[in-house]
Amino acid sequence: MSQTPLAPLKQIPPQLQTIADYELQAQQHISQPAWHYLQGGAMNEISVQQNQLQFQDIQLIPRHLNDFTHAHTQLNLFGIDYPHPIFLAPIGHQALFHPQAEQATALAAEVMQSNFILSNLTNTHICDLNKENPHKWFQLYWQGDRERALDLIKIAKENNFKAIVLTVDAPHTGIRDRERKIDFRLPIDLPHPHHQAPQLIQTLADHQHSIFQGLMKYAPTWDDIAWLVKQTDLPVILKGILHPADAQKALEYGVSGLIVSNHGGRVLDTTIPPLIALEKIRAVVPTDYPVLLDGGIRRGSDVFKAIALGASAVLIGRPYIYGLATAGALGVAHVIKILKEEFEISMALMGTATIKDINQDFIYRK
Repeated sequence: MSQTPLAPLKQIPPQLQTIADYELQAQQHISQPAWHYLQGGAMNEISVQQNQLQFQDIQLIPRHLNDFTHAHTQLNLFGIDYPHPIFLAPIGHQALFHPQAEQATALAAEVMQSNFILSNLTNTHICDLNKENPHKWFQLYWQGDRERALDLIKIAKENNFKAIVLTVDAPHTGIRDRERKIDFRLPIDLPHPHHQAPQLIQTLADHQHSIFQGLMKYAPTWDDIAWLVKQTDLPVILKGILHPADAQKALEYGVSGLIVSNHGGRVLDTTIPPLIALEKIRAVVPTDYPVLLDGGIRRGSDVFKAIALGASAVLIGRPYIYGLATAGALGVAHVIKILKEEFEISMALMGTATIKDINQDFIYRK
């Protein structure tokens, strides 16, 4: 790996054809500490690996000779139409990977009509993104302060964000050996306009007092969820749900949808892969209840498999950061384009003209 990262590319070279190609290329444009921060996971990083491997255990069973006259990839969630089901997961600190940070990502998402979820840990202010773009949600980390949460929701709504995504699976930082070994720290001058300084959070995490008297004092509870749902008319979505009992409880508390996720394997290692959790959760919620999948998507066929197992849409994380680091907005747009085209071709070859046609009849699990 080069010690001095290469400048972002101005155009896309022909050898960048897949997400794997972008992963190799991105490593040349990211500093070594930031690369380990991006790629790393909790403990032995087993969940990081399994999130991708989970798709290999599913085989496809195509159907042929179907009519594609009116084929499309459109879907509707919470009353909003989305042209395709490939959404961008919330990722913080994007200035680590490109100087234009979330502005570049948001621009690419808008051009590709991909729903963009802005992280609470953004380096870019909400007001600096295009207010007119309807395909965006705001992600919230609970900071132990209901009024602070309400202020952020109000700002998000004023700027035309269509949903609030509350991440619930990271009340405490994961044990990330890789980051510890290189003593990774966020740059002190990294702006975070919508979050208490992450340095403060790091200090709390590092402090020698009990875990339960540190960060966990700020963790949300089901009472906070009940309160939050009553405070806004925006859909409230919980991200990080893996247990079907939590999915059922979310329904009872008026939560509008779920994102099945193990946080990219970054928080708790050896959690069940999201695809397995998706199946278990889909079995206990209504068929029309929005359940999205986050984790391990690297090919358009992965998107197909996730939808076949019940996902309403999918989120990608690391893949679009590879694009961001490689070529800014152009790279992010190209990563989305690659997955979108692979998904469309997969649908065509599988004999499914719309997302609603995709179901478990088209897959086989050993």
